[in-house]
Amino acid sequence: MKLAVVGATGEVGRTFLKVLEERNFPVDELYLFASEKSEGTELSFKGEKIRVRAINKEVSFKGIDIALFSAGSGISREFAPKFAKDGAVVVDNSSAWRLDPDVPLVVPEVNPEDIEKHKGIIANPNCSTIQMVVALKPIYDAVGIEAIVVATYQSVSGAGAKAIKELEEQTKAWCEGREMEIKNLPRRIAFNVIPQIDVFTENGYTKEEMKMLNETRKIMHDPEIKVSATTVRVPVFYGHSEAISVKLKNPLEPEEAKSILRKARGVVLVEDDYPVPIDVAGRDEVFVGRIRKDLVFEPGLSMWVVADNIRKGAATNAVQIAELLIKC
Repeated sequence: MKLAVVGATGEVGRTFLKVLEERNFPVDELYLFASEKSEGTELSFKGEKIRVRAINKEVSFKGIDIALFSAGSGISREFAPKFAKDGAVVVDNSSAWRLDPDVPLVVPEVNPEDIEKHKGIIANPNCSTIQMVVALKPIYDAVGIEAIVVATYQSVSGAGAKAIKELEEQTKAWCEGREMEIKNLPRRIAFNVIPQIDVFTENGYTKEEMKMLNETRKIMHDPEIKVSATTVRVPVFYGHSEAISVKLKNPLEPEEAKSILRKARGVVLVEDDYPVPIDVAGRDEVFVGRIRKDLVFEPGLSMWVVADNIRKGAATNAVQIAELLIKC
């Protein structure tokens, strides 16, 4: 098994290596790629130091079996087809291919069968979509879901290493009585919340919010399901939280929903308390709590869903897809 990681020095790229090692993924040869400025950086994998190479048009990708991408949509659009042409299967974490009708959009707990339709590229969904569909698919299968209203509380790690550093620097500046600099996020993030992730579209929703609608429809194979999302950046380092209300097609009591989710793959039901980001950081499951009857939708349910956005929301989901590939 020859495996490549593209974007190896980024937050998700480094987590790819951790997850591959933790899950004992069978790697015989590992190739690490990143931008020109990262060339020569050494990263550890299973006790070995592996040198990062710059990705460019001159590099041959022949012989690579699987490539995990997390280097942005521009790099993915340029290089994913080149890897696929040379014989690799690309699992891409960017938004480049998610809505392409010829590219499967896969969450292994939800639609693993879709990987069989790939033509060399498989897309990893948006982090906020992944945890939502993992929590909702078992309920969808049991009674059907007509509509979803979701508010997300997304950590700064979802915006990359620079946003993590920005929260650190602004917090330090506030404590020291200095002016806080805004560099990478639309507004100050320290001791604040920002109801904007990505740019606004013509309908007043952001691209992040529209991703949750369009990706959910594709993953669930249900073009009629309605999703209204408000995505919010919060001053948390790791872990996205979501307040979700669903309109069901058939009645389901909260206790029945809990019984379903106790058995659901990839879900941890928190019954006597509720999950919070600081407790789920570093975990691969999706945590669900506060399940109750919704007071607007009839029939309907409301719940609180939390997951580590860098792991299950990105790296772990991609590695799980790679695991499915080697079983095919």
